[in-house]
Amino acid sequence: MLNNHTLERRLIEFRKTKNIKNKGALAVVVYISRLARNQGLPLNSDNLLTKGSGQVLGLGKGAIQQILTDHGISQVLAEEGGRTSRGSIGIMQQYVIFLNELHADGLAQLEVIEKWWIKKVKNYFTAKPFRLHYDVAKSLQAIIHDLLAQAKKRQQEHSGTMYQGAVLQHLIGAKLELLSPQLEIIHNGFSVADTVSDRAGDFIIDESILHITVSPGEAVIRKCQQNLDSGTKPIILTIGEGVAVAKGLAHNAELANRIEIMDAEQFLATNIHEISLFKTSVRRTTFRKLIEIYNRIVLEYETDPSLQIEVG
Repeated sequence: MLNNHTLERRLIEFRKTKNIKNKGALAVVVYISRLARNQGLPLNSDNLLTKGSGQVLGLGKGAIQQILTDHGISQVLAEEGGRTSRGSIGIMQQYVIFLNELHADGLAQLEVIEKWWIKKVKNYFTAKPFRLHYDVAKSLQAIIHDLLAQAKKRQQEHSGTMYQGAVLQHLIGAKLELLSPQLEIIHNGFSVADTVSDRAGDFIIDESILHITVSPGEAVIRKCQQNLDSGTKPIILTIGEGVAVAKGLAHNAELANRIEIMDAEQFLATNIHEISLFKTSVRRTTFRKLIEIYNRIVLEYETDPSLQIEVG
């Protein structure tokens, strides 16, 4: 009993100090826990790296999902299984050291350890959604700002997961569907960012290319330059100080008069007002429809159900 208590205390301490909370990190420790069960301890972290590619050997969606299936979990933890997530090698190396220390101390009950992490995975999937309080006394922009502030706070608590950017992207996507139901809006998971992929932008509507970002940098300006070179019209939607930052970057690139740069909160609020024909009685219904579409997009394109929004 003492050993079990000591083991749990050590696991709690490791999870806290190494910040093992997001889906990529959880995927790594679940995979290594199973590997330790199969191969035994101690492990050598050098043998768990692929040659030349900078990845954890054998780590991927298929391997992770098989372990989760063994525990009755059908949800997808991470599309890449943590294989390409930032810091996955470092987490693997630290976790191997931790497991080897437990082994040396006679505490490495590997089945118990795997089940402990699986419980954390289940907690991850049952995490509460964002809570949106529709206050008629507040402006729509203030309500949207409060929601994005929630996402930013969660992001600070779970480093490595860009909740704020994901929420903003899918709110914009939902708004586009709501505004133009006749158009086919193509959505992507937030991790498939247009700035690091071959996509022209986050949303493409006729000749307009929308780039959604909470932290505009030179990469998005380069994308806009590519849009202009191909004859399309780039639009950057960002928040807060990001508007001034984007305008400064566009000016430095001599594109100040060629890129539309807008505040995303105003963009969303204005469109909801327009769709509601500025009628207070219709505005709440329109906003709820927006969130319904947003939640559908999250369920279809994201692996983290806690990105959903509950309206109160």
